[in-house]
Amino acid sequence: MKPDSNSVVDPGAGPAAPVAPRLAEHIEALVAAMTLEEKLGQLTLGTAEGAVTGPYLPEDYLAEIRAGRLGNLLNLWGAEAVRAAQRVAVEETRLGIPLIIGFDVLHGHRTVFPIPLAEACACDPALWEATARMAAAEAAADGVAMTFAPMLDIGRDPRWGRIAEGPGEDPWLACRFAEAKVRGFQGSDLAAAGTLAATAKHFAAYGAVTAGRDYASVDISERTLAEVYLPPFRAAIEAGAAGVMPAFVDLAGLPMTANAALLRDRLRGEWGFAGVIVSDYGAVAELVVHGVAADPVEAAVLALKAGIDLDMMGRTYLRGLPAALERGLVAMDEIDAALRRVLALKARLGLFDDPCRGAGPSAGGEAGAARALAREAA
Repeated sequence: MKPDSNSVVDPGAGPAAPVAPRLAEHIEALVAAMTLEEKLGQLTLGTAEGAVTGPYLPEDYLAEIRAGRLGNLLNLWGAEAVRAAQRVAVEETRLGIPLIIGFDVLHGHRTVFPIPLAEACACDPALWEATARMAAAEAAADGVAMTFAPMLDIGRDPRWGRIAEGPGEDPWLACRFAEAKVRGFQGSDLAAAGTLAATAKHFAAYGAVTAGRDYASVDISERTLAEVYLPPFRAAIEAGAAGVMPAFVDLAGLPMTANAALLRDRLRGEWGFAGVIVSDYGAVAELVVHGVAADPVEAAVLALKAGIDLDMMGRTYLRGLPAALERGLVAMDEIDAALRRVLALKARLGLFDDPCRGAGPSAGGEAGAARALAREAA
């Protein structure tokens, strides 16, 4: 059954499981109370600075959070830094909505496990799940709530530079890898300690780029798409993945970020996915560069109507959707549907009860056990 696009659902417990009534009522109260700018802020995902030298938030970012224009962050980690950011979001904003903190936890966090391509060679779902569970515990201890993983792109061209990040060339193996990683990252309860919301990426056929050139065009048959590149994503969704990230690429000329047939009709409609669809880095703004949108207004409309809930970087929703709404190019119901999905994910992560989800140095588990698991995986 196709889920109601306006319903409040649990994106981590099957395609259409309702959230707790208390949380659903809170979400509806927030939606009713929010200004347009606050709504679009919740659909915006910005980045912290200093990802290499150590994360920090410049004052202008903190000002954006206080104003309700920035509702989520990536590349912020460390319990102290996350607590500082969440304090601003919860205590210094009008509605006190916590941030989703996202990070690329691909093959470990504090402890480094083998790259996914190497790990897939073990053909050991229990091991795959265990390494994801350990990585989730370490990242959650650092205040991270969502990982942009697993990467499920089938790779059959060794010229493609990101082939090491996925599970290889076989769709069946990739499906088992997807299931194990989602179970490992998310556990049975997204609000439990040591869990992360998993984001299956990059939907779809990212690894089929022409001549292995990253971000290039993809031109494959519907049969190849259906039999080779889509199955791992369906497996991840059936395992309960909380999020999906579309690929940067275009498929036969249509950028995946604007591909309503795959995102809205197949992913949500046919497969029943009710979780959050998060764009890749700047991908909504890049619809202008692709030549399918004339300006940020058109780019925002295309992405929202295709099903994108979270605009990572670019801030195209903030810049484009107010004018689109005024011109009648989008309806408030469409914005609210995306907003409800984002707020539902925050609720299921337990962020409304504990914005930092128990983050702290003692929450990440015993380092010796992590090292032993890494040696076993290697």
